[in-house]
Amino acid sequence: MVSTSLLAIAERVAGWGKAGCDVEAFVAREHETEVRAYQGEVESLTAATSVGVGVRVVRDGRQGFAYAAALDDDTLRETFDEAVDNSRFGSVDEFAGVAEPDGVEPAALDLYRSELVDFPTDEKVALALELERVTLAADPRVTGVESAEYSDSVYEGAVATSRGVAASARETGCYLAAYSLASDADETQTGFGFSVGRHPGELSTETAGTDAADRATRLLGAAKAPTRRLTVVLDPYVTARLLGIVGATLSGEAVLKGRSLFADRMNDAVGASSLTLVDDATDPEAFTASAIDAEGLATRRVPLIADGVLQAFLYDTYTARRAGVCSTGSAVRGGFKGTPGVGAHALRLTPGTRSQAEIVADVDDGLLVQGVTGLHSGVNAVSGDFSVGAEGLRIRDGETAEPIREVTIASTIQRLLMDVTEVGSDLEWLPMSAAGVTLAIADVTMSGT
Repeated sequence: MVSTSLLAIAERVAGWGKAGCDVEAFVAREHETEVRAYQGEVESLTAATSVGVGVRVVRDGRQGFAYAAALDDDTLRETFDEAVDNSRFGSVDEFAGVAEPDGVEPAALDLYRSELVDFPTDEKVALALELERVTLAADPRVTGVESAEYSDSVYEGAVATSRGVAASARETGCYLAAYSLASDADETQTGFGFSVGRHPGELSTETAGTDAADRATRLLGAAKAPTRRLTVVLDPYVTARLLGIVGATLSGEAVLKGRSLFADRMNDAVGASSLTLVDDATDPEAFTASAIDAEGLATRRVPLIADGVLQAFLYDTYTARRAGVCSTGSAVRGGFKGTPGVGAHALRLTPGTRSQAEIVADVDDGLLVQGVTGLHSGVNAVSGDFSVGAEGLRIRDGETAEPIREVTIASTIQRLLMDVTEVGSDLEWLPMSAAGVTLAIADVTMSGT
């Protein structure tokens, strides 16, 4: 079980609320380690523990917030008093308030691994060094490793409110990430690879290193291509990044602020019939899985798009009250130093039945996109305009051909979703809040020479 002391602290602070004064206490403890290897040596090693409390107070529609990086009794009381004092300066908002129990029980998730907690630092270092070695050995054209890193986190958190919420959770996670350099004559290309898990025993230096080498070497000799319309096949990593953009447009906050291209599309067909998108932090395979959200409510499976039809938006307590609906358990926050907001926890598309190779085999004229640049600056979440730099391999008559770089792929988010022709079977969780999967999209403009 999670450390009961954190939950006891949160409940004690929340209990200081009086009539007309709602209180939320968020208490967290996290230990993070990061090791970077370079040229057979440890370039950097960071191990840090953070612990603290964030107190949110709502009085007469005015919100105040304060935090502290300590949990002793005097600091807790001072932080609470500061939050109360800060509430005097807040603007009146009729929808402001803390979460209340909604009757949904948190899923019984086993996300904590003592194997990570007990894993020695010198063995973490050894993993990073081995990752660099494996990456360099994967292909003679790999001439360097820009970065080979091991990273992990051991997290415990608890949330309590004066309205009766009292919940806690603990999770572990770790990953390996390699960034390789491949050279041929005067040309150098880069590539990356990941391996993720709950504890180091689930990590593979071979997977991360080989993927990084393959992604770099396959782009050697890449050049621009003529402008044309074709089918793009997105690599799982690219799809995961795209889903992050789509997920942001499906938040209740974006809808309420008129910043979502889906604001007035509920129950409309917004994607191909093969497209089903869910946000599900209760999936234990998700790297960002959690039984509770940042307000202490149970996370749950939220079907956002089902068979191409828009089904739901994501809400935390505040946006749900404004919209006149219920929270979807989608509160997020960056830690005890901030207040909650709304966002996706673990987005994924329902996978299909065929591999990337099988999907590519059915494409006569296309581009296998393994990397994009400018994804955030090149996408307008309000209009849906989509224009990003891309690199990858041309697809000709069902086979991958010459490498391509310095091209732009352009469309709109609306068209991309509607023009999906197939979702791959290769669902892959990455160290981010969305899963990757191969995605084939027809009739996309590739701008080059």
